[in-house]
Amino acid sequence: MGKLQEFEITFTNNKVVYNPGESLSGTVRIKTSHSLQFKAIKVNCVGSCGISSKLNDASWMLEEKYLSSTLSVADKGTLSAGEHSFPFQFLIPASVPTSFEGPFGKVLYKIRAFIDTPRFSKDYKTQRPFYLLNVLNLNELPDIEQPSCALTTKKFNYLLVKTGTLMLKACSDLRGYTPGQVIKLSTEIHNKSGKDTGYVMASLIQRVSYKTKRPVFDLRPIAEVEGAGVKAGKHAEWREQIIVPPLPQSGLTGCSLIEIEYFIQVSLKSPEAVVTLPIYIGNIAVNLTPSIPHPIAQGAPMPAMPSLSPAPVVPSAPPAEDHLVGALGAGGVDSEEIPTKSHSQQDPSGVPISMSPSAFGQASGPVAPQPTQSSDGSAPLFCLSTGATIPFFTDSNTTPVPTSCPLILPPEYSTWEYPHEPPPTYEESCSSNNSSFNSSMR
Repeated sequence: MGKLQEFEITFTNNKVVYNPGESLSGTVRIKTSHSLQFKAIKVNCVGSCGISSKLNDASWMLEEKYLSSTLSVADKGTLSAGEHSFPFQFLIPASVPTSFEGPFGKVLYKIRAFIDTPRFSKDYKTQRPFYLLNVLNLNELPDIEQPSCALTTKKFNYLLVKTGTLMLKACSDLRGYTPGQVIKLSTEIHNKSGKDTGYVMASLIQRVSYKTKRPVFDLRPIAEVEGAGVKAGKHAEWREQIIVPPLPQSGLTGCSLIEIEYFIQVSLKSPEAVVTLPIYIGNIAVNLTPSIPHPIAQGAPMPAMPSLSPAPVVPSAPPAEDHLVGALGAGGVDSEEIPTKSHSQQDPSGVPISMSPSAFGQASGPVAPQPTQSSDGSAPLFCLSTGATIPFFTDSNTTPVPTSCPLILPPEYSTWEYPHEPPPTYEESCSSNNSSFNSSMR
């Protein structure tokens, strides 16, 4: 760097994650070996989103800015040899979106520092990223504590002349989850035919929509579970669990160019049948604890709902929930249990990936995952999310350090730029599900 030995940006208390409306402060540190003339030393806080229809393209087709503020920390002068510090502070707007990085677009925030030097001299610049978390409180979404259900009926032909009917119904215990929580999935299959079905598959899928002139949809299976088929003429039930890994929140509020959605897709092979359960991923868990007269924060009443504390987290073990069994059972019909053949959150021996139940909070109330300690024991680790670069936030105040997490790596996925039949929106799915369910009950 010539005369410049050190030129870096540090944040107060080494904080790298901020919320909208917070103040971001820090220091620009400069160390020179000789005196250095300058015209100005400036610090810039910038945040923006850019998207493209090409994979990992740095030339954005569309952009939008969320903040751009420049502060001059020193006017024209000379820096003597040695160390110098220049403090800065910026106020983050209240409506900016959460940080996100995907293959077709990004929401990025960074602090940049510049040393403008006289003519014919070299200018200097440095930058440091920071992350924003615009918290999504699941309790603010309507009916979030209710199950998400979908049903479909399939008529098909087999053996050239025979006709059969198959009913596929799936339900999740809630409509919203936070990282570390368990999705309890119940599936019912009624095979009214003389032919055995193929395997049943349940997938937690992320869909990211990049709103270019011709929208791009990026679909990724986050976790997959496969169960056996159903014998001819049999009624069977399959209950499984999927642990929600660190994931970006649904929606990406404040960004008009990128939208993030999640859904559980349950599909049957031979005959082909599929149902879709829209869900939300947020930062504050659904509150299922009953209200109590003491002590509650003023102005924040808790809704009176039954408490549903989960069993220890073992993805292959079906949850013991009588109310789900009753809701799925077909009156008077003997049901068989569908065995699970494989689970992407288990190793080949069938043992869940090393992630103890104590690492997750209870299903009711905010989840506070216990962070893994770094090798020196000085700070907890945080994970980068599946399919995007955004920290997995915990309630700890200790400085987060980037790391990897074996649980969050998804299986192989494909990207379709222009799918013919993208998954339905939440409203479309609810509307179609209700109509099909009501008609089946008549």
